[in-house]
Amino acid sequence: MADVTVIRAAGGVAWRPAAGGAAGLPAAGGGPVDGRVDLAGGVEVCLVHRPRYGDWSLPKGKLEPGEHPLLAAVREVAEETDVRAVPQVRLPSSTYHSEGRPKVVDYWSMRAVGDGGFLPGTEVDDVRWLPVDAATELVSYPHDAEVLRAFAALPPVTGTVALVRHAHAGSRGTWSGPDTARPLDATGWAQARTLARLVAVLRPVRLLSASARRCVQTLHPLAELLDLPIEVDRTLNEPEPGQQRVEQALAAAARLTELAASGAPAVVCSQGKVIPPALAQLTGRADDFGTDKGGGWLLAFTADGLLPPDRL
Repeated sequence: MADVTVIRAAGGVAWRPAAGGAAGLPAAGGGPVDGRVDLAGGVEVCLVHRPRYGDWSLPKGKLEPGEHPLLAAVREVAEETDVRAVPQVRLPSSTYHSEGRPKVVDYWSMRAVGDGGFLPGTEVDDVRWLPVDAATELVSYPHDAEVLRAFAALPPVTGTVALVRHAHAGSRGTWSGPDTARPLDATGWAQARTLARLVAVLRPVRLLSASARRCVQTLHPLAELLDLPIEVDRTLNEPEPGQQRVEQALAAAARLTELAASGAPAVVCSQGKVIPPALAQLTGRADDFGTDKGGGWLLAFTADGLLPPDRL
């Protein structure tokens, strides 16, 4: 029997402060995203009505060939609702059958930061912003209700950081100069460009790097894309000779916490001997935080600390 191809899709729970209303959103492409939002009045989430199916659901859609699910989620929310949103927390994925095939939909919680003005179309003819309880009652499918309940259980996010490992830089053994000067190779530059397109959807306002050349170069495409400077921060370096790994991990974890506390999204590039122990310190868990070169994590912080890291 031939293998059945799984349909991959992605979407989001786009939210805004309830007191803001539609007029409370800045125009599309607005200024920096500050995580410090007054949620005293609660939040509203966005649902779409699809005339083809006569249903109310969360905005979502199929991945394009080779597209990362996070990019697809942001794109689909924008296409279906005309809302520009910034991902914060991965939510549970939904698995069900569609058109006789298994379908997996990945979801993220997304803070709405811009609204271009919704116009009804053949795919989506109505959009509603509702309190979470009302949205949970209105959605047509149990799997959407489950995602909304998971969203409702989240504590408020106070800051987000994308923590990435430097891209490929050849072999340490074949490089004759100081290891800190080892540059990205062709594969690494391709990884850096791909990474830039991915983490740009987080709308970072700060870029920080360990001092190694390969770390700084990994952020170059993102810096050019966003017209931001790269700040070199030695607390993100691998341990110096004589320095204990746990000491460096504590310093890196403290730096990540400090960045998140500012409320301004940041991208941090560090090294393979720093990221796993720093995440272990932040989570208090000995999970597998090994990170591929050119890979990374989406970190969402709350008043009580770090939520489970989302592997990018």
